[in-house]
Amino acid sequence: MSPKWRPVPFRVNAATALRDPSLRKAMNHATEIFGKKRSDAFTAKPIEEWREEASEIRMNVLSGLSQYVDAFAASATKAGAIVYRAADAALACSIVGNILKDRNVRKVVKSKSMVTEEIALNSHLENLALEVVETDLGEYIIQLAQEHPSHIIVPAIHKNRQQVGKLFASRLHLDYSEDPFALTKMARRILREHFLTAQAGISGANFAISDSGSIILFTNEGNGRMVTTLPPLHIVVVSIEKMLPSLSVLPKFMRLLPRSATGQTMTSYMSVISGTRRKDDTTGARELHIVLVDNGRSDILKGEFFEILKCIRCGACMNSCPVYRLVGGHAYESTYPGPMGVILTTLLEGMQKAHPLLDATTLCGACADVCPVKVPLPMILRRLREKRHEAGFLPVSERGAMSLFGLAAGAQSAFHVGQSFSRALWATASKLSPTLKRMPRPAAQFLRQR
Repeated sequence: MSPKWRPVPFRVNAATALRDPSLRKAMNHATEIFGKKRSDAFTAKPIEEWREEASEIRMNVLSGLSQYVDAFAASATKAGAIVYRAADAALACSIVGNILKDRNVRKVVKSKSMVTEEIALNSHLENLALEVVETDLGEYIIQLAQEHPSHIIVPAIHKNRQQVGKLFASRLHLDYSEDPFALTKMARRILREHFLTAQAGISGANFAISDSGSIILFTNEGNGRMVTTLPPLHIVVVSIEKMLPSLSVLPKFMRLLPRSATGQTMTSYMSVISGTRRKDDTTGARELHIVLVDNGRSDILKGEFFEILKCIRCGACMNSCPVYRLVGGHAYESTYPGPMGVILTTLLEGMQKAHPLLDATTLCGACADVCPVKVPLPMILRRLREKRHEAGFLPVSERGAMSLFGLAAGAQSAFHVGQSFSRALWATASKLSPTLKRMPRPAAQFLRQR
């Protein structure tokens, strides 16, 4: 089977992750902090009212997405940008590569962008002999480590300061330090030179404003503004569902996104980019190119799971998910991990590859409770599990076992007999079945007996 269509070995990956105490400690520490900060940031705020309003706005956008995209393209063009449409990842990469080649660009600096991860843009550009430098500190760390992001907001969430210190010492040939301030200064010193010598900057976008053609960027590091203003050429890669109708609705998302993502009442930097540098401006790109990426979104929009496109990529569902918090992002082998990632990966890459990821949920509903735009994540996950069953992707042994359980559970006497036998046979059966091995032993005294 081609690696592209090989099912993700999630259970194997998860078991490996659970045996890594360093990963467990880092994940638990980070997600606990984010969860508490989010809770504190929404204290005494009308959160449900905000969520309802944001959900309604996003639903309205999706109901007329093609019109919003067309209006954005027209507005951005009028403001001085050059807009491209990319139906898939290959075309998006080709467009960006051609823009850079035509201008003899040799070095590119990037701010954090998950859609460029999705389309594997860095690999494409490196194959064209371009130097590509990630400038978000977390992205820079994992680029040095030759890894992929473990979280959509905090790419290096899985690493502790000792690991980062060793990485900097080995890859950058610097003196070892595990002091976060010292490590940040090291990265800043090196990245500053890249900012000043790059011929192009590439960014993503948190939102695209339809009526003004503006790009909105939320960042917590100054790198976002350096990437979009210092190089003469700025390329924005944004997926089509990121549309908002106008700047007038942006404050609603300014309140929700930072609080949901990192527990901040306001992000450190919010940039509104409308067109190219004007005559009297001292900063800003002289050329602005915007690549609108579909890559399967239009197909999702036509289906029953279209509400996943409301997602504003805050990462709150990951921070609250009991599965993600234990195993981290790399176990998913996907650009997007966690609850929203399981759904997006299944819809974008197909059930054949992603069906094992549907085990990565307890359906506890914690993700839905924290989603700022009220995506019905548990409902979609449950329905996708049903589709997995209908498509025959469950192992024969598991399907058979669940059928037998259904028959036994439907007859009280058979269920009671099964309970008694389960105690006697558990030790043997659990050795034969990996599924049973992961489950707790039957109680010495069952609930009905108590």
